[in-house]
Amino acid sequence: MAELLKDSFGAEVVRVIARSLASAWEPFDEGGFVANSLNGLDDLELTDRAKHVASTMASHLPDDRGEALRILTASLGPEDEELTGMEGFKYLPHGYFIAAHGLDHFDLAMEAQYELTKCFTAEFSIRAYLEHHPDATLRRLRLWTSDPSEHPRRLVSEGTRPRLPWAPRLRAFQRDPTPVLELLELLKDDPSEYVRRSVANNINDIAKDHPALAVDVSRRWWTDADDNRRRLIRHALRSLIKAGDSNALAVLGYGPDSPVEVVSVSIDPPLVSIGGKIRISASLTNPTASACGALVDIRIHFVKASGETSPKVFKGSEIELEPGDSTSLSKTISLKQHSTRKHYPGIHGVEFLINGEPRPGAQFELSV
Repeated sequence: MAELLKDSFGAEVVRVIARSLASAWEPFDEGGFVANSLNGLDDLELTDRAKHVASTMASHLPDDRGEALRILTASLGPEDEELTGMEGFKYLPHGYFIAAHGLDHFDLAMEAQYELTKCFTAEFSIRAYLEHHPDATLRRLRLWTSDPSEHPRRLVSEGTRPRLPWAPRLRAFQRDPTPVLELLELLKDDPSEYVRRSVANNINDIAKDHPALAVDVSRRWWTDADDNRRRLIRHALRSLIKAGDSNALAVLGYGPDSPVEVVSVSIDPPLVSIGGKIRISASLTNPTASACGALVDIRIHFVKASGETSPKVFKGSEIELEPGDSTSLSKTISLKQHSTRKHYPGIHGVEFLINGEPRPGAQFELSV
């Protein structure tokens, strides 16, 4: 059986943290810290384990939280520390400590997060500072947009995501993302794909609350964009594209009046049991005298427990067709039960979406 995520954060991780803190501060009670951290740890999930260890840090580090931040920062590994898998999560408690105990020591806390993000991430802890010290934190993040290291630059875009997974939402930026967009503007052509991918994820977050604004920004960025920026924009608009937003599709050059035609659709097998899989194929053609492109996706209308259907879009392909040319596309879909999608027997309709517009498709029957 695969190891649970939380189980990779156990006694050995606590001992590693203890050794690093002891190396940075000679009076540190390494044994006491380990014993107190392990007390009740097995009963907790991953994030609660990290918060428990962070709380234990607070009781074993100096009451002078400025001094505690200096020790914490000194205990961090080097930027080029080679960490694989879950190894970096040994630093998860450090972020929780900084968020909870550094707010009265802004400069020291920002320095701690600057160093932390080089060896793990500070995208969770920085949010406390955006809420309690918004102006000062935004000024510091603006400085970091030109930092020589890609890690602080990525923290700027990732830490300001309004809907960052595993973190409380930044409600102020959900209401008005203008301060975030000003930072992303400085990072849209960052030399690091790592940073640009984060910028795209931030725009995707913004699009969920302000779709028109995300489209406007993307349209402006598309002008004179190089391949890297265009790749960023495609990723940034992915949720809107999946939803068939015509304005987002138009940014990528895919208008609603594509001449591409779906000639035939086949589903193999047409009758399948829950837990199996199907292969959906289609033949497409360009009947006009001009070359054209299209974004082709697949939409399946899944039967629900009530007997009604709910659509889900599966990403397909971008195609370019010369006059009179044809092409074929296919995609295999798993029909296993998932925690996010439970399957029920019945007739399921399938459509191909050409630039977000549905075209006639086919159907398959799902049985128990």
